[in-house]
Amino acid sequence: MAVRKGASKAKGGKDGKDERGERGGNGGGKDAVRLRETAAEVFGWDHLLPEQLQAMESVLAGHDTLVVMPTGSGKSAVYQVPGVLLSGPVVVVSPLIALQRDQIAGLPDGDRVPGAVAVNSDLSASRARDAWDAVARGDARFLYLSPEQLAKDDVVERLATARPALFVVDEAQCVSSWGHDFRPDYLRLDQAVRRVGRPPVLALTATAAPPVRKEITERLGMRRPRLTVAGFNRPNIRLEVRRFLDEDERRRAVVERAAAEAKPGIVYAATRRDTEEYAGELAALGLAAEAYHAGLRATERARIHDAFLGGEADVVVATSAFGMGIDKEDVRFVLHAALPGSLDAYYQEIGRCGRDGRPALAVLHYRSEDTGMQTYFAGRAPGHDTLSEVADAVHGHRDDPAGLDRLRRETGLSRNRVTAAVNLLEEAGTVATGEGGEIRPEGGTPPEEAAEQAERAAEAHRRTDRSRVDMARAYAETTGCRRRFLLGYFGEEYRAPCGGCDVCEAREAEGAEGEGGGEEAERPRHPAASAFPVGARVRHGEWGEGSVLSEDGDRITVLFDRAGYRTLSLEALSGRDDLLAVVEEAPGEGPPSEG
Repeated sequence: MAVRKGASKAKGGKDGKDERGERGGNGGGKDAVRLRETAAEVFGWDHLLPEQLQAMESVLAGHDTLVVMPTGSGKSAVYQVPGVLLSGPVVVVSPLIALQRDQIAGLPDGDRVPGAVAVNSDLSASRARDAWDAVARGDARFLYLSPEQLAKDDVVERLATARPALFVVDEAQCVSSWGHDFRPDYLRLDQAVRRVGRPPVLALTATAAPPVRKEITERLGMRRPRLTVAGFNRPNIRLEVRRFLDEDERRRAVVERAAAEAKPGIVYAATRRDTEEYAGELAALGLAAEAYHAGLRATERARIHDAFLGGEADVVVATSAFGMGIDKEDVRFVLHAALPGSLDAYYQEIGRCGRDGRPALAVLHYRSEDTGMQTYFAGRAPGHDTLSEVADAVHGHRDDPAGLDRLRRETGLSRNRVTAAVNLLEEAGTVATGEGGEIRPEGGTPPEEAAEQAERAAEAHRRTDRSRVDMARAYAETTGCRRRFLLGYFGEEYRAPCGGCDVCEAREAEGAEGEGGGEEAERPRHPAASAFPVGARVRHGEWGEGSVLSEDGDRITVLFDRAGYRTLSLEALSGRDDLLAVVEEAPGEGPPSEG
């Protein structure tokens, strides 16, 4: 198998600045000098952004590192540049085959550029052997794998033999937001890291609110991780919400907006059927429109992916399956034809437009009925029968513990169902995974009781997921600055008005017409706000402990450990320590490390 070295897609600064116009690369230590030299000589990047350099230094020093940077800001460079200087191969866990292909193709040409290979379900047995041989010879420094590959014992054993120097988890938000249903194998990466020798871990994500960051580091077993977070604000993206009572009216509005706006663009729809219907309507208007969803054959998904990147498609209408890792700078709009499942997903999806720094548009088309479907999706988890069957199978191997593959064969359940069930049983403390991947009973809990405890863990996740739907609905219905609301969700303070959302623009227009109200697109700050600062740990009589995420004038948003997101009135809390009490002050400003 040929080791791929592709055309350059530089992610360093241009003329010393990133796409937001900020000067990059100001570290002065020896590692910083080596990293800059490597970036310039090997990759052709004359400048690095401050966030990139900070994270690279952490990686080169052998620290576990979590990087939260917007789409298009060069997260891949954080492992690529140090990877040249490390002593062994770099494993990159990447969720999509198309994304793996793009990341490999994005490496520049040159004699000093390390080779890269991917091992995935698309490869024949002989090509997979060639890829592993390239890693063993040192011809391939970067090895791309899906989380499902790392659930295979033979893959983990080969990887342990290769002695990786760095373990990278790309799209690390999957550990939190998708782990229990969509990609349960992400939740087992901690075991894989330990089984291959526990190299330093680098987690990369474009979207992670503070509680999600905490969950990522815990689920990946990261040790005192260093944290690098770039600002979440994308001022060139105009934010807009349109609310509808009638579904036919909404569908017309989505089609008309997608047809009228500058191209290319992406429309996100709730179901596979919706993607096909919207794409058909847009095609009937003469647009090059494609429908993309997980039900398509892999070859068809790859064709659409390449057509969009190559400028041959005006609009892609897709479920959330499309867009992860899309490396296209000139997307002019992202329209949502229904409410997203969370603001985490929404921020990542709208972040795929305007990456060139030019004006772009994000419009959410919303009906209150959307929350019913999203709540249904949020409630998916293995049922009692599945949990009981898997618990019984684990307990049946008390004396000869079985791995996931054997449990799947014996129960006859699908990979996702067995893996998700084991994850929940493990979270409940009733089973544990050994260093060799074997799963054994823990704590002497009988199978039926183990299943019940796992059900309670699943219910806790359902509550949190449903509360995320509530936060997405609150964004759609807010009467304040949408940018302030969205950034507050990620723990970033912002003072309204932003001048770049429909609410602020409407208030500014009202003020210009002499009607008042256009000067301040935010609620007056309640005197009690100072008692519950952002970042503080609080305790509620019913919902238990949580963290204050944001303050919006007369209310605060708290993420409770057991009950999920809740928005509380400061007026109701004023002077009532019995309702909500601070148990730990907000952390002060300090170095960008965590743990």
